Amino acid sequence: MMLLLVLGAGMVSGKIAAWLRLPDVVLFIAAGMLLGTGMHWISEDSGSIANQLILAVGSALILFDGGRGIRLQGLKRVVLTVSLLSTVGVLVTVAVTGALAHEVFGLDWTTSLLIGSVISSTDPATIIPVFRQVRVKERLRETVESESAFNDATGSILTLALLAVLTGGKKLHFGALSLDFATTAAGGLAVGLVFALVTLWLTSHARWGVLGDYSTVAMIAAALGAYLLGEMIHVSGLMATFTAGIVWGNSTSFGLPIDEEKRREMSHVADNATVILRMLIFVLLGSQVNFSLLGSYFWPSAAVVLALVFAARPLSVFASALPDKKARWSGRELLFMCWVRETGVIPAALSGMIAAQGVAGANQLSSVVFMAIVFTIVVQAGTTAWWVRRLGLEERSENEGARN
Repeated sequence: MMLLLVLGAGMVSGKIAAWLRLPDVVLFIAAGMLLGTGMHWISEDSGSIANQLILAVGSALILFDGGRGIRLQGLKRVVLTVSLLSTVGVLVTVAVTGALAHEVFGLDWTTSLLIGSVISSTDPATIIPVFRQVRVKERLRETVESESAFNDATGSILTLALLAVLTGGKKLHFGALSLDFATTAAGGLAVGLVFALVTLWLTSHARWGVLGDYSTVAMIAAALGAYLLGEMIHVSGLMATFTAGIVWGNSTSFGLPIDEEKRREMSHVADNATVILRMLIFVLLGSQVNFSLLGSYFWPSAAVVLALVFAARPLSVFASALPDKKARWSGRELLFMCWVRETGVIPAALSGMIAAQGVAGANQLSSVVFMAIVFTIVVQAGTTAWWVRRLGLEERSENEGARN
């Protein structure tokens, strides 16, 4: 019953979003709020196995499909910016939002920084679908999408390290934290690269492509397999699946070209699967917004979210993009990156995990996360198309270009 409600609400919301020329995730969230808090027709707990499975599978497949749209040549041009946004940018965000959370909530520094770390990473499950509807210059899209994949490792590592300090009495060591990040990030890249190359070899190699008749199934297996293997060996599963997507999307560059007819079939299946998963993820997220909790901590949470959007994000962008002389970012491109930083699936999952452990300050954390999700998706994602047009950053080409 819940599945029918979500899909029905998703289709209606999608049509309204197209009519209003808004990203569909905005209407999915609104539909979830209506069906959940408003009508009480959907009551799936954020900590339930079904909800966690939808978040994990949905994020993995959406991120894999986003990776398929990244061109290696374009990524090379902005690699420094992406790297700094995913490390320095996250640290700046944690520092700014954590300091303000300490002031407005009166929490200890560790809990305050935990709040900052949970909301520090951007959300690929939101950003990638938005860029499917909003045509923006390719290198901007690739930069923001890549950042959303890579900064997950930084935000998650910081969150788990701070949580260990709160729950286990461990001390926070910068050296150990840096090593954990390097291991998690490099491990995710390695897992995604190896897993993708193996599945691609078995699918498209002229002699050993025994799975050629099942290329679409092999693609889905590559996405989920890279994510699961990464999580099993405690590296970044999302980074692994994003890397696997890049490899599959640039198969020709690796000497393993995919037949054009099969590529069209895979794209058709991937497009429909990601639409369904977006509906499930964001309608359910909307249904789980706790308005009573938001009411209790409204003004402190609003202060932290506004600092995230209007202080932490611009500081992160300028600290990360200005040193990249090779990219030569224009002022308009920098302004665009300052505005586009949606919060969604990963912070919601981390918040649910922390709340389930009964950590002191979990209610304040949940309030900030919910408000960040609602504000960044409804306000920021909802105005992305207008901002692109205002800054003159639309992609004018009729064709996105054939995938390698």
